[in-house]
Amino acid sequence: MDIFWENTLMILEGLGASLYMTLFATLFAYVLGLPLGVLTIITGRDSILPAPRLHSVLGWVINIGRSIPFIILMVALIPFTRFVVGRATGSTAAIVPLVVAAAPFVARMVETSLEEVDPGVVEAARTMGATTWQIIYKVFLPESVPSLIRGASITTITLIGYSAIAGAIGAGGLGDIAIRFGYYRYQDDIMIYTIVVLVVLVQIIQSVFNFTAKKIDKRSV
Repeated sequence: MDIFWENTLMILEGLGASLYMTLFATLFAYVLGLPLGVLTIITGRDSILPAPRLHSVLGWVINIGRSIPFIILMVALIPFTRFVVGRATGSTAAIVPLVVAAAPFVARMVETSLEEVDPGVVEAARTMGATTWQIIYKVFLPESVPSLIRGASITTITLIGYSAIAGAIGAGGLGDIAIRFGYYRYQDDIMIYTIVVLVVLVQIIQSVFNFTAKKIDKRSV
């Protein structure tokens, strides 16, 4: 029983570290990715602030950011991570590469969500004299909230997977526990526990975001 409670406490501690990395990385990724996605959509050729060259550059930046495998990105960013947080290992340090990896992904998700907004609604706002900023925060963002929420669920779940990878190379969390105990020490029960916890966590997150999106979506009323 003592071993059971020790393992339970260890799993809970790892879960806390994984949630810490995921939640803060998601928050900061949206701080960077949301404006980037909005800027990408409004600078399109037929959008409200056409700037084809800037639009093309933003597209390249997003695509390049999404192309780099996370484990390679995490190692490559070690000097930058150490500069930002003062160290290259631990849960706090892992947030830096998680944000860098997720921000382009968020930007693309935001761009896709905003593309679903009815062009007629945007054109109506322009006809009534709305400014670019007013169209963004009174038309684009409100109309795409359900889609943005569903995109946030995908981003959060993706970052849970990234945090597990980060844990395997020094960030702590469930990934670290699975590798240290489940793999190196051949404790299959620990590996199974971490998998079950991750599966349950993903299901809870997906259900909460889906429920919220349905409640907000006016089309489902």
